[in-house]
Amino acid sequence: MADISIQNSGSHHSVVDTTHTKPFRILQVVANPSTSTTTGWPVGFWAAELSHPFYEFSEAGYDVTVASPAGGKVEVDALSDPRDPSKWSADDLISMGFLSTPDLVELLESTPRLADLDYSSYDALVICGGQSPMFTFRDNQDLHNAIRSFYEAEKPVAAFCHGVAALVDATLSDGSYLVTGKTVTGFANVEEDYSDKAASVKIMPWRLEDALRERGANYVQAGLFKQFAIRDGRLITGQQQYSGRKVAQLVIAALGQ
Repeated sequence: MADISIQNSGSHHSVVDTTHTKPFRILQVVANPSTSTTTGWPVGFWAAELSHPFYEFSEAGYDVTVASPAGGKVEVDALSDPRDPSKWSADDLISMGFLSTPDLVELLESTPRLADLDYSSYDALVICGGQSPMFTFRDNQDLHNAIRSFYEAEKPVAAFCHGVAALVDATLSDGSYLVTGKTVTGFANVEEDYSDKAASVKIMPWRLEDALRERGANYVQAGLFKQFAIRDGRLITGQQQYSGRKVAQLVIAALGQ
């Protein structure tokens, strides 16, 4: 093979037109590993819920920080890994690319602790789902503080699939629930029914759709595993793992690009 010398005369990457001199900074939060109290399975975050928005933000020229509530190493739910023998997510080529790229996998080895970050240096918060969030997100005060900080600073706050668990009990400074009166979505009861039947076991200890309605939210969904995301002001929610790119696109639109 010929020895080819490439002269670096500028970036060879696709050019993205922007109206600002600094890239927007996105804080994506994924769950720390945990154990399901209903099945006993080890649980983590869903690969596509990190990789799909990450792809959209990267294509837009944004900088992305991947953090977790407790910091440290994070792990994907086994069924969300396209390389898993179950082949449950074998068609997820974006996650395959992410998990096969050493520099990106390194981001999962030592995530920063959410509470240690300076939220003022980020432009939007995106909370990813998976199985662990249903056991670890709902009462996590560091997540609630981050949500309140971004939302009251008039920055986009996004959550999707079971990551919406972080919104259920999140309150504003006046003590009111953030989701009360908001139109939101998240993993639907019909999808929980499907998952329980497929696994022949009750997977989740509680259900997002029911909890959101109890909080006074206007819960909506598009049907079984349909890609769906919705924006209500600066609050953006997505229905399930197939909705991550739509969530990211709404965040990008909310930021004005």
